[in-house]
Amino acid sequence: MDTASCSAAAVGNGDLGPQRDRSLVPERLQRREQERQLEVGRRKQKRQDQEVEEEKSDFFAATFARERAAVEEVLERGESVERLEEAAARLQGLQKLLNDSVLFLAAYDLRQAQESLARLQAALSERRQELQPKKRFAFKTRRKDAASAANVDAAPSAPAAESIRASQPSSKEEGDLDAIGICGFSNLESQVLEKKAEELRQRDILLTELSNCKIKLYGNPNTLRLHKARGCTVLCGPVSTSVFLEDCSDCVLFVACQQLRVHTTKNTRIFLQVTSRAIVEDCSGIQFAPYTWSYSGIDEDFEGSGLDRSKNNWNDVDDFNWLARNAASPNWSILPEEERMIQWD
Repeated sequence: MDTASCSAAAVGNGDLGPQRDRSLVPERLQRREQERQLEVGRRKQKRQDQEVEEEKSDFFAATFARERAAVEEVLERGESVERLEEAAARLQGLQKLLNDSVLFLAAYDLRQAQESLARLQAALSERRQELQPKKRFAFKTRRKDAASAANVDAAPSAPAAESIRASQPSSKEEGDLDAIGICGFSNLESQVLEKKAEELRQRDILLTELSNCKIKLYGNPNTLRLHKARGCTVLCGPVSTSVFLEDCSDCVLFVACQQLRVHTTKNTRIFLQVTSRAIVEDCSGIQFAPYTWSYSGIDEDFEGSGLDRSKNNWNDVDDFNWLARNAASPNWSILPEEERMIQWD
């Protein structure tokens, strides 16, 4: 009797195993089906997102090409200041289109568009210079009277004269820049330099061949180019379009702009507000921090520049020499907060 009971229990237990397995099969199948459906949904969403980005890219390419051709036509036929202002307005529209599209554009397409804008901006500057009235040439007469001789005798001593020259910019260098329609400074060393807002409004600024200088640029320039600067500090008001740094080292720059491009530059700190992604190329030791310079009238200058102060991509940087997506570029970094205090004497 006990043996029969045990046999019956064994048979019963044997029957429960397959029954339990059969009850679990539908649950596993259901879970797999749910996972499959989720994967199908993810792939579908990814495909849709890709199609949307392709549509946006196609729209950008078509719109950019059409507007670029329009600007080129205006520049070719522009024989008046009004026509050039039309080209400038279209260029600002192109820059805004690019700024609004940087999130979905491929790095190559972004670079090509930025280079096209830089070429158009340079062409616009050249046409503006061509339309500027030519300066009349006149001989300077030499005064050889006694008063002139007295002034020479009363001239300051050599050390004093040298001190005076060091405290003010070279009129020759400024004249050279003004002669080609550009505002700025060049070939100066260890000087404190300054430009007022009325001097810079919507002008192209060139700072070149400067060493250990401190420069304040108030107002709203159109473009800014810093070329071959060594150990300089530059504080600049909002720039309507582009800022270019080339062949600089050991500098500090405060700038707000639509586009920033840094080339062949090293060991430089940039306090930045930019509406598109900044670009570095052939650089090393570049550090970025948010733009913090302020002065009386800066709000009006921002309004005149057309920059969106709520949009700042200061830490969104493309390094054209670093294509690895899974590792940070060694050529630029974020400036630590404790190092962001810059002393201005």
